[in-house]
Amino acid sequence: MSEPPKRSTIDFEPELHQALRFKAASTNRTISDLVNEAVRLTFQDDQADLATFDEREPESTMTYEELLNDLNGIL
Repeated sequence: MSEPPKRSTIDFEPELHQALRFKAASTNRTISDLVNEAVRLTFQDDQADLATFDEREPESTMTYEELLNDLNGIL
């Protein structure tokens, strides 16, 4: 059996709230559905970013000063 949804109060800027209301009405969805989807997509993006960091961890790194020194030889 799934848990019931949790309630939370969110303060939106007036323009964002109006846009959410219009989008919800035009897509026959609720504001809660739209916000839940947006948060879910944000977390998916975060997971993808973390996976990329993990994949690139073995790569060598370079400090900003090292980069400038390398560029100095080119410029």
